[in-house]
Amino acid sequence: MQIHHLPYADPGEPDVRSGTRFLLWLGRNQLGGQVKSLLWGLLLHLGIAGSPLGVGLAVQAVIDRSGGDLARAGALLAVLGAAIAVGDTMMHRTAVTNWITAAARVQQLLARKSAELGSLLNRRVAAGEVVAVSTGDVEKIGWFVETLSRFAAAATTLVLVCVGLVVYQPALGVVVAAGVPVLALAALPLLPRATRRADVQREKAGRATELASDTVAGLRVLRGIGGEDLFLGRYREASQQVREAAVHSARMWALIAAVQVLLPGLLLVVVVVYGAGLALEGRVTVGELVTVYGAVALAHHPLRNFEEIAMAYSFSRPSAKRAAGVLALTRTAATGPAAAGEPQAGEPPAGEFPAGQFPPGEAPAGDPPGGDLYDPVTGLLAPAGLFTAVVCGDPDAAGRLADRLGGHPPGEPEAHVSVLLGGTPLDEVPLGTARTAVLVQDKDPVLLSGTLRELLDVPSSGRVTAGDALAAARCGDVLDALAQASAEPGGDPMDTRITERGRSLSGGQRQRLALARSLVTDPEVLVLDEPTSAVDSHTEARVAAGVRELRTGRTTVVLASSPLLLDLADRVVFVRDGRAVAVGTHRELLAAEERYRAVVTRETEEDTLVDIEERA
Repeated sequence: MQIHHLPYADPGEPDVRSGTRFLLWLGRNQLGGQVKSLLWGLLLHLGIAGSPLGVGLAVQAVIDRSGGDLARAGALLAVLGAAIAVGDTMMHRTAVTNWITAAARVQQLLARKSAELGSLLNRRVAAGEVVAVSTGDVEKIGWFVETLSRFAAAATTLVLVCVGLVVYQPALGVVVAAGVPVLALAALPLLPRATRRADVQREKAGRATELASDTVAGLRVLRGIGGEDLFLGRYREASQQVREAAVHSARMWALIAAVQVLLPGLLLVVVVVYGAGLALEGRVTVGELVTVYGAVALAHHPLRNFEEIAMAYSFSRPSAKRAAGVLALTRTAATGPAAAGEPQAGEPPAGEFPAGQFPPGEAPAGDPPGGDLYDPVTGLLAPAGLFTAVVCGDPDAAGRLADRLGGHPPGEPEAHVSVLLGGTPLDEVPLGTARTAVLVQDKDPVLLSGTLRELLDVPSSGRVTAGDALAAARCGDVLDALAQASAEPGGDPMDTRITERGRSLSGGQRQRLALARSLVTDPEVLVLDEPTSAVDSHTEARVAAGVRELRTGRTTVVLASSPLLLDLADRVVFVRDGRAVAVGTHRELLAAEERYRAVVTRETEEDTLVDIEERA
C-alpha cells in the first residue's frame, strides 16, 4: 500500500480484544511495508556497522605500507557509504509510509464506526474522548507501527555485529557480545514506571481535551450565565495537571536515554583498555582494535531503536486501548422471538399483512423493505403512505421510541424486540439497508461545517430537490441570512459556509436546516423527533404543512405534542406507559381521551383527575 492509494477500499475487521492485539493486527496488515522497511533498515545499519571494518583495514594498510590494501579499503568504504545513503533514504520513505497508512487505516475504522453508531457514539463515549482518539491517539498508534520494522532491523544488525566480531577477533568480540545484550535490556526495569507515568499523562490530557470540547460546545450558554471565568479556571487547572504529568513522565524517559548513553560509553572504555593491553601483547593488530572500537562506538545507533520502540509502545498502548474500545462498540442485534419471526403481543396475526408486503424474514434480499411500520413493544402502527403523529408525554420515552423505530437501536439484546417494516424485522436487515428504508432525525440533529450545498448533498432518492426541501422546511429566512453573510454581495446562499454545528445560526434555523436535509433524502419512512420544538407557533404550523405536503404518499412518523402539528396528521397514536392506548385524529382524541388532552394542552395530573371525576 502506497500513500497515493489511500484511502483503503476496505480497512478490514480489527482485533479489538486489547490494545496490544490491535497494534499487532495493524502490523500484520502492513506486512509488505514492514518487510520493505526492514530490508532497507538492514542495509542502512549493516552499512554503518561495516564502516569500522573499512577504517580498520585502511589503518592497517597504512601501517603495513600496502597501497593495494588501502585501495581495497577505500573501495569498501565507498560501497558502504553508498549503502548508507540509499538505505537511510529508502528506510525513511518506507517507514513514513507505514506510519501514514497505519494512521489512515485507524481513521477509516473510526469513521466507519462513527457512521455505524451515529448518535449512539456520544452516548457511549464522551465527545472529548472521540476527539482525542481520532487525532493524537491515531498519531501515536502510527508511530508504534512504523518503529516495528526499524526495531527489527536494529536488533538483527546487533546480532550480526556480535557474531561477526566474535569470528573476526574472538578475544575482543566475546567482550562485545557479552556487553551488547546488557546494553539493549538495561532500560527494561525502568519501563514499567515510565509506562505508568505515560498513562497518567495520557489520562490527564484526555480529561483536559474533554473539558475543552465541552466548554467550546457550551460557550454560548456559558456567556449567557457569566460562567466563562469559572470554566476557564477549571481548564487552566487541568492544563497545569497535564504539564506536571508530562514533566514527571519526561524525567523518566530522560533517565532511560541517559542509561542508553552511559552504558555504551562504559563498554567502549572497557574495550579500549582491554584491547590496548592485547595490542601491546601482540594478540591483536592496531587495525583490528580500530575495527572493534568503531563497531562499539557506532552500536549506539541501533541501540537507540530499543529506546524508541519502548517509548512508542508505552505511548501507543493506551492510545490503542482507547481506539479499540471505540471500535469494539456495537449496536445490539435483535434476538428473541421477534427476531425468529414469532408473533408478539399486539402483533398483527399471520396472514394479515397488506398486499405486496412480506411476513417476517421474507423480504427480498438486498432490497429495502417497505410497507407498514409496526412496533411490537408499544403496539404502534404507522400505515404506509400516511402522516402519523405519536404523542408520548415523556421526552425520554419518545427518544427511545424513535431510536427503536429506526432499527438497530441501543439497549439490552435479550430484552430487545425488533420493529417490523412491511412485516420484516428491521434489525435483521443490514444496517445500511435499514437506514435507507427508515431515517430517524433525533431532537438534537448535528450540522457539519461546510456550505449549505454540501450540507444538502446527501444520499437520496433524487425525487426531492434541495429547493423543495428548503421550501417545505420554511427556510426562506435562513437563505436570506446566509446570502447576507456571503463573502460576495448578492452571493448564492447555497455557497455560504456554515460554521461547525451551525453555531452562527439560531436554534430554530439549525432545526429547520436539519429537517430540510432529512427531507432531501426522501426515505421510505421518515421518523422525526420533535422537529419543530425550537420555532415559534406561526413557523411551526407552516413547517408542519410543508412537511405534510412534500411527504404525500410517503410514510412519515412525527413524535410531538404540539396541537398545531397534531391537527395536520392523518392519524395520532397516544402512547402511555410504553403502550399505544389510543388511536384516532387529533380532534377525536381531544374529545374522547382525557389523558391525551392533558398532555397536548399541558394540563396537570390533578386537573385531569378532577376532570375525569366530574365527567363520571
